[in-house]
Amino acid sequence: MNPIPPDMADTILRLKDILQNSDNIVFFGGAGVSTESGIPDFRSADGLYSTKYAYPPETMLSNTFFVRNTGEFFKFYREKMIHPSAKPNKAHFALAELERQGKLKAVITQNIDGLHSAAGSVNVLELHGSIYRNFCAACEKSYPLEAVLQAEDIPRCRCGGAIKPDVVLYEEGLDESIMERAATAIREADVLIVGGTSLNVYPAAGLIRYYSGDKLILINKSETPYDGYADMIIRHSIGETLNAAV
Repeated sequence: MNPIPPDMADTILRLKDILQNSDNIVFFGGAGVSTESGIPDFRSADGLYSTKYAYPPETMLSNTFFVRNTGEFFKFYREKMIHPSAKPNKAHFALAELERQGKLKAVITQNIDGLHSAAGSVNVLELHGSIYRNFCAACEKSYPLEAVLQAEDIPRCRCGGAIKPDVVLYEEGLDESIMERAATAIREADVLIVGGTSLNVYPAAGLIRYYSGDKLILINKSETPYDGYADMIIRHSIGETLNAAV
């Protein structure tokens, strides 16, 4: 991790002041939140888009591929999408602390790794689902992650149906009730912190448009389409930044 550089001291103080004086904060995060836990993002050097497979990631993570090539789907899914040894980092713990203090009202995440909940956050809205929830595609019986990890090939339900991860695949829509809860949380927020996301993946990224406040804080190492709307932009580690400000 990179410590807070001296020239960021004033920015951290300003961020700390904003957080201390708000009791309605919402955090919206993407893959960059979990990279500090050792989980590669899609476009990093060892991310999904840099790996060599017979099909592109978008194809292998599609509902059609799951149905037609279930065995290949699970081989890819186990190798690239599940990181059971990953632990929450400073960003996850800082957000859980803000919620404990009654300041953070919701964590809205595009990640499926469950690390926000593991850190202690309670009101977590998982837009793309979670690796820890799985269900039979035939009878809908629920299964834990272990059922997927322990299967040698296709994890099977007792009824014979394939066990499907409760994650949003390409060609599938996001859960409307979760999207509505996320939109409401953002609409009502005094402070919206956006971290670790390019804000290029829709419809999730479109949720930012519901924010009408004057404290939009972007913590991301690269530019986003919403930089021009931000009240504060921080190009530094999310974990170090939030840890220093909470």
